[in-house]
Amino acid sequence: MKSIEKIIDKTGTLLTKDVMKAGISKYDLYKFIDENNYTKVAHGIYVSPETWMDEEYILFLRCPQGVLSHDESLYYHGLIDREPMQPIITIYTGYGTSRLIADGIKVFTVKKDLLDIGKEYVVNSYGHKIPIYDLERTICDLVRSKNRFEIQDYQTAIKYYVVSKEKNLNRLVGYAKLFHVEKKIREIMEVLL
Repeated sequence: MKSIEKIIDKTGTLLTKDVMKAGISKYDLYKFIDENNYTKVAHGIYVSPETWMDEEYILFLRCPQGVLSHDESLYYHGLIDREPMQPIITIYTGYGTSRLIADGIKVFTVKKDLLDIGKEYVVNSYGHKIPIYDLERTICDLVRSKNRFEIQDYQTAIKYYVVSKEKNLNRLVGYAKLFHVEKKIREIMEVLL
């Protein structure tokens, strides 16, 4: 059982695929899980009883092609001041999302060639590296999905972006063209800048 302990990450997360890669049998894995009171949090993902649940990281492990987006990105970039009420992820159209939706995760889909536009990685408060969208992609998503946001959050995020020293208006316009929101973005920026 010592070899399984070497596979567990620093936060107490154990992945079945890592155990299988190490050549350890499923029998030994399940015995270890039982003896050490690990909890199954998703298919092939177990956490120790001492682990603080990092929902964002678990979501990334479940759906490594996806990108945390919308409210998640707004929060990480400081464009809204409250944590999202539910996890939000963007994935390519055609990806099977029924399990994610059934688990209360809000899912947005885009064409596969647009999924990685503006994707970057941040280290969250648990010390895990997770994918989110950069400021400009986040603003494009905000404008594209305006009806899904509370008007106060929408206005606050736009105002914070406009005064941000991190903003890149050229990138924003480039993304806006790709996502067919260039006219709306230009109108917003003309009023606020």
